[in-house]
Amino acid sequence: MAQTRRSTARGLERVPRTAPVHVPDDEAASAAARRVRRRERIRYKIFTLGLGLDMPMLFLILVLLSVGLVMLFSASYAYAYYYYGNSYHFVLRQGMFAVLGVAAMLLISTFDYHHLHKFNIIVFGIAVLLLILVLVFKGTAIAPVKNGANRWINIAGLEFQPSEIAKFALILMFAHLIALYGPKMSKFRYGFLPFAGILLLIGGLIFLESHVSATLIICLIAVLMMFIGGTKMRYFVAIGSVGGVALACVLLFSDKFAYAMNRIYGWLDPFNPPEGVDTWQTVQSLYAIGSGQLLGVGIGQSRQKYLYLPEPQNDFIFAIVCEELGFIGALLVIILFALFIWRGVYISLHARDRFGMMLGLGITFQFGIQAVFNICVVTNTFPNTGISLPFFSYGGTALVMLLCEMGVLLSISRHSNIEKT
Repeated sequence: MAQTRRSTARGLERVPRTAPVHVPDDEAASAAARRVRRRERIRYKIFTLGLGLDMPMLFLILVLLSVGLVMLFSASYAYAYYYYGNSYHFVLRQGMFAVLGVAAMLLISTFDYHHLHKFNIIVFGIAVLLLILVLVFKGTAIAPVKNGANRWINIAGLEFQPSEIAKFALILMFAHLIALYGPKMSKFRYGFLPFAGILLLIGGLIFLESHVSATLIICLIAVLMMFIGGTKMRYFVAIGSVGGVALACVLLFSDKFAYAMNRIYGWLDPFNPPEGVDTWQTVQSLYAIGSGQLLGVGIGQSRQKYLYLPEPQNDFIFAIVCEELGFIGALLVIILFALFIWRGVYISLHARDRFGMMLGLGITFQFGIQAVFNICVVTNTFPNTGISLPFFSYGGTALVMLLCEMGVLLSISRHSNIEKT
């Protein structure tokens, strides 16, 4: 036996090539399982109605939507009656879009979000095309200029801002690439270069529309998703330094974006602005916030909405919230926004795959950044820029787009490792 063992140990090289090699059963089974997994393609159902969704998130969405509609009516009825002869002009239109959006949200929530992998190029292409059309047809009926801004496109009577679609297109594309590259995200070629190209294209087109606020939101969403996805910090530092210097040069030495510098001058001292700088909207917003004090003047009792605050149903609706509900009411609204962000992050982090996690985080970041920016603008913490408050500001197509994104988030919750009903 000893000789056999010695000869076996020394004669491994003399074993015929056709001789079977013994592999333990457990190793053979593991190898076979790995081969099956490599060959197997996961097939997802198109609709997953049988799976429960996250009820806390659905509750928060519906509460924010309901409170937003009430405050929209309160903020808009004087303006609507004066300009349109109908106090219900804005709230009726917003209500119809809200019903349509909720129906779309619930339908999309049953759609398995994994299939969005297939549509990322299509959605991205549509967003880029619409942004280009805004620039090509600037000043025409297709792309009207409003208040000096060129951000809207009109297709068959339906008017909307393509930047809203572009935000979701960027989130979807980034989530797809981060899931695709995985561990390669730490490399410059995979984790930075393609993302920078996509951001430069989308952000550049929006910036050319003189929509600085949307450009900043897009950039922040991109940076957060890339950082969480695995892009190294040194790439952000390098590009941030170059981009910051370039932006400063454009703002300081180019007349094309002189309006942005005027808003900064007005932000520094809205009550004593330089000559030619209009800070009326900011001043009236601060008056409204100050009038609200602790408990507010009561719902429907705002004074600044009577043609003092321009278009109170749009970007500065939070000032009316502060005036009518006071500090306590405004704080409760902010808490609702914070709870939404927390729940969105919670759902995303419990997603079963990297794509779902990044897609959910991107949508949550978009909502959170936009809400924070709007509140900061209304309180003059940031310079005045055109940023709407999610669920509150008037805009039917923007509301439908937002609720569709909420449907994607609820779809992710159906597959997340959380308790659902």
